[in-house]
Amino acid sequence: MYFGLSEEQEFFQESLLKYLNDAAPVESIREYANGNHENLTQDIHQGLLDLGVNALIIPEDFGGLGLDLLFAAAVSQSLGSGIAPATYIGSHIMAPLAIMEAGSGDQKDEYLSAMANSKMRFGIGVTEFIGAREDAGIVLESGKASGRTLFVIDGAGATHYLLSDNKGVLFVVDAKDSGITKIPLMTIDKTRTSLELVLEDVPTEILKGSMEDQDPIRKIIDAGRVMIAADSLGAAQVMIDKSVEYAKERKQFGRPVGSFQAVKHMCAQMAADLEPCYSMVWYSAHCQNHIPEEARLFACHTKAHVSEVATSIAKTATEVHGGMGFTDLLGLHYWFKRIGINRQLLGGPELIREEAAQLQNF
Repeated sequence: MYFGLSEEQEFFQESLLKYLNDAAPVESIREYANGNHENLTQDIHQGLLDLGVNALIIPEDFGGLGLDLLFAAAVSQSLGSGIAPATYIGSHIMAPLAIMEAGSGDQKDEYLSAMANSKMRFGIGVTEFIGAREDAGIVLESGKASGRTLFVIDGAGATHYLLSDNKGVLFVVDAKDSGITKIPLMTIDKTRTSLELVLEDVPTEILKGSMEDQDPIRKIIDAGRVMIAADSLGAAQVMIDKSVEYAKERKQFGRPVGSFQAVKHMCAQMAADLEPCYSMVWYSAHCQNHIPEEARLFACHTKAHVSEVATSIAKTATEVHGGMGFTDLLGLHYWFKRIGINRQLLGGPELIREEAAQLQNF
């Protein structure tokens, strides 16, 4: 039995990569990271809208494409390859999925249609449900939210935020509300922005389906973890490709460094480690829609395993490049840092493996 991406998914991946290579080469990413290309994010975002990325998983009844999370993972893989400075995992995957899983009929009509038509963009803040840091967390009382949430995904430029309290209740707030204070979070990854939100008596619209049980929030976290793993998968493959290319061109002692056995072994080990991750990511994404009984466990395993493999590849690829790997000239560090942040988003390997152990009653 063959299990992999369809021709349509591969074609979409190739189209997306071609667009990113043309619209956001490393030179443009470097300018953006240094604060000299502020319009790049908006330009990339518009290009992704033209490709239909915003409507990917939204049902056709609400103006979307009605595709599954395997297709979405294929897209996330391409965005990781191109280190695209654009919103995707939070605004175009987790947010619509939350509305689909927990929203009322009216909420679906309002929000899903608006997201499909690019009239709304969502930031996602669910970190405190997974593992709240000191003094973080949101309390819902009398229909209003107060507290603090960290690492809001895709928060920059959002018109609304979809947040969670510590119990897993999901709710929507207007990003323009005067009770919200937005604090940019500085991370090593300059290709994406993250926010801390401080809320004080902010009116909320609760997704009623999330009050009944925790399935909706767990499903969007599972989906987010798979998308992050796919993003790291794409980034790691690029680091391998760049290492092989560099090893063929860089010469020492009169011959390419790729001809030395030690360098050959490093490149071969990276490729061997990453290859099984493709089927792992694809199967995990497939489970989210078609094998629900395995979905959560495989999301945990995939996020934890790919995070560690990608981290190892990022380190080895930098070593293959020698001193040049640490310079801004090649820009290798943009993929390196993206992998590093992905490792921690929505839970690091240790936390996620503990969740997987609890799922299996260990």
